[in-house]
Parts: sequence; structure tokens; C-alpha cells
Amino acid sequence: MLFYTPDNRDRSILRHDPFKAIIAPRPIGWVSTMGREGTINLAPYSFFNAIADNPPLIAFSSVGVKDSIVFARETGEFVWNMPTWDLRHEMNATSASLPRGENEFVHAGLEMAPCRLVKPPRVAKSPVALECKVTDIQQLKDKDGAGIDFWLAIGQVVGVHIDPAYIDDGILKITEMKPIARCGYLADYAVLDDLFQMERPK
Repeated sequence: MLFYTPDNRDRSILRHDPFKAIIAPRPIGWVSTMGREGTINLAPYSFFNAIADNPPLIAFSSVGVKDSIVFARETGEFVWNMPTWDLRHEMNATSASLPRGENEFVHAGLEMAPCRLVKPPRVAKSPVALECKVTDIQQLKDKDGAGIDFWLAIGQVVGVHIDPAYIDDGILKITEMKPIARCGYLADYAVLDDLFQMERPK
């Protein structure tokens, strides 16, 4: 069994840091926000997940204080949009570094749709969108308590949009949506197109 500490791996064996490949697949936080002045941002985050279900909470982590963090802090709102196989190229296009004020929806050729309870728009073609109110934004710390340049935004889901075409007998047909997920290194992704079931032990 190979062992190393994160700051001292043998680069002759592990040329690239395998951390992101180990923690995989990870849901993609495709987050839309709106600034105080009405500027709109849409960006994918590879550190994202649901963190509670009652109330439903989701969180994304940003390297540095990017527009998504700035706008979420200004307005207290954000929207998560499900990135799918059919939207993979558009999602990727929104990861481009654009000057503030340029709209990633326009850059990626995506239509905006209005939300019900929050001001940021959602991706019209995404089969699921979660409207969120920010509950906390905090700088992350290392084991010694020193702040690091990662910022965690937590939001409570206050509204849910689901394309009814993907609901069958009250169950979400997630494999037909084909959500994509982030995997290792720079360009690795996965698509969810199969499921298996296991019953919990009694």
C-alpha cells in the first residue's frame, strides 16, 4: 500500500496530485447568481454537494472570492442548475474566465428562465434547478486554524424546479436526465446513466 502526506508525495510515482481523482465522482455546482446591480454570473464548481435534507442545504466551495461568492454575499441568493450530458459543452463554456459584467449565459448560448422566489435566473434547459437563500459564507481553515483561499457558500433550498417529463409514478428518473459529475485531474468527467439497489440491513 502506497502512503504519502499531501505535501510530500513521490512525483516519480504520482506525477499529478490524485486527490480529486480519489474523491470522485463529485456533483457539479453549476451556480447562477445576480449581483446587487443586476450583473448575472453562471459558473461550475467541482467542490459541491448536498449537506443536509431537513431543511435541505447545499454548498459550494470557491477557490478565491470569485463573482459567485461576491454576488451570493451581496444578495443572499443563488441557484443550482443540474448539468447534464446534453448540456456538457455549455457547462464547460461557462467555466471560461470572462471579465466581470459579461454574461456566461450569453457566452455559452444558454437561455435564462426566471425563478419564483429568488432573483438570479436559472438555466432554462436544465431539468432541475434549486432556488437557494444563503445561510452562511465562510472562509475555510487548515488544521492549524489559518485561513485558506477557499470560500464555502451554504444555501437553503427554498424552491425546486423539475421537468415533469422526468417524473414517473412519483419517482425522479435520474438516469434519463444523465447528470454529469466531476472526476480526477483537469478534464475527467462521468455521467450517471445506471443505478443499482441495496437494502439497508435491518
